[in-house]
Amino acid sequence: MKFVRLAFGIGVVLAVIGAIAWYVWNQNTGGLPEGLATGNGRIEASQIDVATKTPGRVAELRVAEGALVEQGDVLAVMDTRELEAQLARAKADAARAESQVEEVGALIAQRRVELTLAQDEFARSQTLAERGVNSQSVAEQKATQRAAAEAVLNAAIAQLHTAERGVDAAEALVSQYETQIEDATLTAPTFGRILYRLAQPGEVLGSGGRVVTLLDLSQVYMEVFLPAPEATRTGLGAEARIRVDGIAYAIPAYVSFVSPEAQFTPKQVETQDEREKLMFRVKVRVPEELVRAYIDQVKTGVRGIAYIRLLGAEDVPWPSDLVGEPIPTEALPPATAAIAE
Repeated sequence: MKFVRLAFGIGVVLAVIGAIAWYVWNQNTGGLPEGLATGNGRIEASQIDVATKTPGRVAELRVAEGALVEQGDVLAVMDTRELEAQLARAKADAARAESQVEEVGALIAQRRVELTLAQDEFARSQTLAERGVNSQSVAEQKATQRAAAEAVLNAAIAQLHTAERGVDAAEALVSQYETQIEDATLTAPTFGRILYRLAQPGEVLGSGGRVVTLLDLSQVYMEVFLPAPEATRTGLGAEARIRVDGIAYAIPAYVSFVSPEAQFTPKQVETQDEREKLMFRVKVRVPEELVRAYIDQVKTGVRGIAYIRLLGAEDVPWPSDLVGEPIPTEALPPATAAIAE
């Protein structure tokens, strides 16, 4: 009887230990089947400072904080009156330089005629000198005149090259001012949302002065850290899911980056033991089409969990009880329905 009680007690203790072990394993792995990896992170997007290239005064600021902008949308316009005056002067200098080229070109044509005449006179005087009609000194004088005409022509040709370089310099200055005027219109470099207005109309900014901060919504992602055994099985483009706090559905995503080198995980990772391990940084990106479809719900800084399908586990199903069902296809526009499947 005592033996039965002892065996029963040992069985109870083993069951409790097994339950505790299962609980700990479940908490650490999320209860995922083999072939699926997971990591904690937060939704992130890059911030872009749109700044001036040259010093100037802000003439217009066309966006408000929170505004959604597309690539190429005008965000602000700088005062270009001084640049336009400099451009007009540069164009006038370019026109004057082109006139100088034409003038030197006409002078060269004249010098060529003079050289031709000097060559003919020299040839004639040389013939007459050989016949004894003229003295040799007359032929030498004509030879000197021919050499002088040739030197004057060469000088005119050199003057033409100088004038042409002057045209190039003037046109380059025109191009510089035109580029500066074009750069005075600040446009959105990508699809995103205005996070901050850092300047106001009328403010004078230096070169590189920040006007607005843009949140780049073309690349919304979650950054997680995976140990080497899982990182080596994580391929670019691998299917993933993101589950964030407050959203009932898992967000379809894919792996867009896997770090080629290991690093210590940052301090926000749960425990000291975890921080002491070398991990690989992995980015799980939400497709831009899906971001656009749910643009009003996109918030950065929201914490969540990313789930990644590892290489060789293409047939492993997503566990709906832990990951949740993907966003229903009928809830997506046609452009994103294929991504959610």
